[in-house]
Order: sequence, then structure tokens, then C-alpha cells
Amino acid sequence: MGNVHASAPKLEPDLPPSPPMGLNLPPLQTDISSSDSSSSKGIENPGTIEELHKKCKDVFPSPFEGARLMVNKGLSNHFQISHTLHLSSGPSSGYRFGATYVGTNQISQTEAYPVLLGDIDPSGNLNANILLQPTDKCRFKFQAQSQNTKFQLTQYALDFRGKDYTSTVMCANPNVLTGTGVIVAHYLQSVTKNLALGAELVYQRMGPQHGGQSAFTSLAARYAGSDYTCSGTLGMTGVHLCYYQKASEQLQLGVEFETSVRLMEAQASLGYQVDIPKADLVFRGSVDTNWTVSAVLEKRLNPMPFTLGIGGMLNHKKNDFRMGLSFIIG
Repeated sequence: MGNVHASAPKLEPDLPPSPPMGLNLPPLQTDISSSDSSSSKGIENPGTIEELHKKCKDVFPSPFEGARLMVNKGLSNHFQISHTLHLSSGPSSGYRFGATYVGTNQISQTEAYPVLLGDIDPSGNLNANILLQPTDKCRFKFQAQSQNTKFQLTQYALDFRGKDYTSTVMCANPNVLTGTGVIVAHYLQSVTKNLALGAELVYQRMGPQHGGQSAFTSLAARYAGSDYTCSGTLGMTGVHLCYYQKASEQLQLGVEFETSVRLMEAQASLGYQVDIPKADLVFRGSVDTNWTVSAVLEKRLNPMPFTLGIGGMLNHKKNDFRMGLSFIIG
């Protein structure tokens, strides 16, 4: 779930490049009045379907290749810029300039709107995101990605937060002239304090040369305990199951199983995260059924504002090895 491309024959979960400073987009505000009847039963807003597997996904590492240097500079309480130099054999190699602006509309202690963030390279390839929250219940998101002076992705999303549910309408790559684009509708409902159920509907219109139009539906569920979370989606395109367990204050575990009907493939992955606060160190590792082992180590070099990162990925079956080194200032 998440971002979609109208040109693809199937809805893909791939995301565009991350924001330049690694800034996580704030979640939809979920404060609920204590006078509400559902609040008295312990039922809260479940968030969005896009965040259904977030706890499990955050445990897995994101390995990178080559050398990367990032410099973050805060110009004010609301404005920040970054310079990133990435040297690798992949398409992300090169220099990128990023900027982030956070507005003065304070929704909570951790949220303020509007949020504008993006990055650009010397060739003019741009990634941009805009987040607006005009009311406590509505949030609007806009995302654009251009490459070689052409827009590769334009996406609009509107989240509406109820007291115990969240509904989302998303439109990607709309083109009125050709009649192409993707429309996605999400709904997630808290049934009990621990259980949330939802559904997703995807309608994609690609034009006669790409097969006309198609539609996909899927069901979603999440059960959250005190220290574990089970989540899953079942649809026409496949099955996606995740399990997250907080074993201790230092150790977190995640298991993911995903199948694809179109590719006729299935993959299971095991990931873990080790936090050592006294050493300012975080280690993430994973192994999957494709014989791929990945790991990322992040070390905060206090008292200086430096962060050192080392990542690697090894596929035993394909004899493919990649390694990366990153250094973040600020």
C-alpha cells in the first residue's frame, strides 16, 4: 500500500526517495476527547492502513551502497537545509540539496503544519512533499517527483480521522486528457481496544495500449498487544503478514511473510533491532528466504553532532555483496 504509479500494471509498494534529512512524516493526530464513549472503552483511532505494518518494518535495516556524506544545517526553528553527497554505482549517486520547512500551526507537542520538504540534484530531478492539516480531523498530502524535466509521479491524498476510524482517498498520476490514473480508497476501523479491521480498494485506468482498466480489493487486520503486534492484508494480488515483538528494552524482533500472485513468488524475512543507549548505538539486521543477509549499524559520536553508519548486504545464492559507509553532520 502507499504510493502508486499509473503506468504500472499492478499496484506496487515502492516508495520514492526518502526526505533529504531522514525526516519522518508526522502521523495523523489521534488525540481523542475523554468524553467520547469509545474513549471510555479504550478504543482509539487506529491510524492509517499505510501504517499497518510500520512497527515491523521499522525493525528491518535499509542497507545502502557506496559512501555517503550528509550535512544538516538548521537556519531557524522552522527552516532546515541539507547537503548530501553519495558516491556509488547506482542511480542515486551524486549531489542533492534538500530543504525542510515546518509551519507555526502547532497541532500537538510533536506536530506542526504546514510541512514542506524536498530535495533536488544538479540535473533538476526533484522530490517534493507538502502536508497540510486544516482541521484536527483532516490532513492533506501532496507528493511530486520529476526526472529529466518530466513528472514521474504526482499524488494527492486526503486523510479523515474519526474517533475510532480513519478513511483515506488517494489519487496518483491523474490525467484528464488521456483518462488515466489510479484511485485508492482505504478504511480502517477500531473494533476493540486491540483489534482493527479495514479494507482497500484500488482502481487503475491505464489506457487501451496497457490493458484498459483494472481493480483490486484487499482486507486488512491488526491486533496489538502490550508488547507485540500482528498485522496482515489479504487480497487479489497476494498475502502480506507481519509480526512484531518487543522482547526487551534493548531487543525488538520482526517477521514478515509476503506473496505475489502476479510474480508467483513468496518470501519470508526475519529482522531484529538492538538498541544500546549507553553506547548511543543502534544495530539492525535481517535474513530472508532468498539467502540475503543485511545489516546496518548506526553510532552517535557524542558529544559532537556526528552519526556514523555502516551497512552491508550479501546474497549467498547470487554471490552479490554490497557495502556502504555514511557520515552525518548535524
